[in-house]
Amino acid sequence: MDLKVEPKSNLKGEIKVSGDKSISHRAVMLGAIAEGKTHIEGFLTGEDCLSTAKAFQDLGVKIEGVGEEKMVVHGRGLNGLEEADNVLDFGNSGTTTRLMMGILAAQDFYTVATGDSSLRGRPMARVTEPLAQMGGSFEGRDNANLLPITVLGGNKLEGIKYESSVASAQVKSAILLAGLWANGVTEVREPSKSRDHTERMLEYFGAEIEVDGLTVRVKGGKPLKGNKVVVPGDISSAAFLMVAAMITDGSELLIKNVGLNPSRYGIIKALQKMNGNLELLNERELNGEPVADLLVKSSQLKATVIDGDLIPLLIDEIPVLAIAATQAQGKTIIKDAKELRVKETDRIDAMVKELRRVGVEVKEREDGMEILGGQKIVGGVTCQSYHDHRIAMSMAIAALIAEKPIVIEGAECINISFPNFADLLKSL
Repeated sequence: MDLKVEPKSNLKGEIKVSGDKSISHRAVMLGAIAEGKTHIEGFLTGEDCLSTAKAFQDLGVKIEGVGEEKMVVHGRGLNGLEEADNVLDFGNSGTTTRLMMGILAAQDFYTVATGDSSLRGRPMARVTEPLAQMGGSFEGRDNANLLPITVLGGNKLEGIKYESSVASAQVKSAILLAGLWANGVTEVREPSKSRDHTERMLEYFGAEIEVDGLTVRVKGGKPLKGNKVVVPGDISSAAFLMVAAMITDGSELLIKNVGLNPSRYGIIKALQKMNGNLELLNERELNGEPVADLLVKSSQLKATVIDGDLIPLLIDEIPVLAIAATQAQGKTIIKDAKELRVKETDRIDAMVKELRRVGVEVKEREDGMEILGGQKIVGGVTCQSYHDHRIAMSMAIAALIAEKPIVIEGAECINISFPNFADLLKSL
């Protein structure tokens, strides 16, 4: 599917973005292995989260309302999952794959997991190696680094103390989830703080969990209890609309009910550093997660350096921050973001190519990019999505300030995380 976006200013309105992707995944996962029912409201019906729901249905979990924003997960408890009678297909979802490796490693049955061509090229050793240290058993391409991967099952897991070399919520979460079945205490320490949705939701579901700075511990053997989860709007999705309002003239958007988890707060910090006109209104808490409404207006952006400990807090928002950087006064430097090279695509390479395609001068770094602000977006071209939802949406936002319309090829990938993105953009 091609998406054509016309230049536009004066974006005004009060909107809600799709439910948080990270929280939607975890609500289904914990609901499935908890005892009793878990009611989910605001579930993201994007393809990645549906891959998680489908996987648990294949493992014997009854889920009502799949494909809808309201769902009921009938938990089977820690020992209630059943062997699937076919290969589990995780589609394009790295979150589903890596977190499920932690859950599947603890089961007493055999599982084969695969995904689409993009997912089959993404590294999985970052989770299979520590899970093997706990007693998990994996076989697959490149020493169980690449899907398809077989999880042999049947092994008793032991708690470990794991020093992660990267700040990765997926690595941390896979180990903590496996720790629910392990003997003793499982501990993960990171070099800097990554997203903490898993820790928050484990506590909300009754797990015995302790957070001590950069270290998280979970005690095995304690059953989880089903709960009600209200999923806030996804700040990673809101980021596209925030940047859209800031770079277009005469714009003012109120984005309602957005999750403001401190481990996802990097986009707010970065845009504030860039002099973005942004206010937080009606701050509150939903099932252990902070939430607020965001009032965003046209802004005179200034260049900044985005690096260090800020990077794990906004890793998914860097493509659209690159669009903001094209309109900021001065040179924006993005570094320490080498993790972008192993996302759905090599996002550094993809953004550099597409920015150059629309006339932007950009310097590629091994760990990021450098962008001089105040540049024109020429438009009148067709951009590639690379089958990556965040690349596609970033170039759609760039089109709003282009001299001519931009067409994005393969824009159906946007359905992975933000199914109503195009309709929402049209409504403004």
